[in-house]
Amino acid sequence: MIRFSNKTRPLLLGVAAVLSLGSVQASAQASSQPQSLKVPAALEATIAESHEALRKILNGDPSGYAALFADRDDITLGNPFGPFGKGRREVLQRLNNAATKYRDGTVVAVDRVAVYGNGDFVCLVEIEHDRAKLANSPDYSEFAARVTSLYERIGDRWQLIHRHADPITTNRPAESVLGK
Repeated sequence: MIRFSNKTRPLLLGVAAVLSLGSVQASAQASSQPQSLKVPAALEATIAESHEALRKILNGDPSGYAALFADRDDITLGNPFGPFGKGRREVLQRLNNAATKYRDGTVVAVDRVAVYGNGDFVCLVEIEHDRAKLANSPDYSEFAARVTSLYERIGDRWQLIHRHADPITTNRPAESVLGK
């Protein structure tokens, strides 16, 4: 049985609410012309800030993402370099670690796959296409990440409460889950 703490339970309920609202919206629109969720201008500005934060981290600077994350104990970050971080301290550690992996980077493109949500919670799904020097390599590498970001309106500001990025952007065999 999976047990969730009292601090985690509200976040999970919020995520479930966002996803179910998106499903309700999608099913309601299925019979009519497909429409995208109208993203508030303030959230679009925050999303633009997140793309700038991506550019910064590709150049070794985690400060952009650090500024976007809410300052609370239930925020989460999953990236390709280790397990999920939970809470401000762990999220900042994960961001700092990720920043050490990149240098001289650029954001090539960001594809918006989907936006779900309503009210104070919005889930954004994107594919990020990047170019940077990795670790100690003198050569540039091009790579992509599938990204899920959950934003919450806190006061008059949209803030990240969850971000997950991984390099799985193409089909893989079943055995790939074994990590061999």
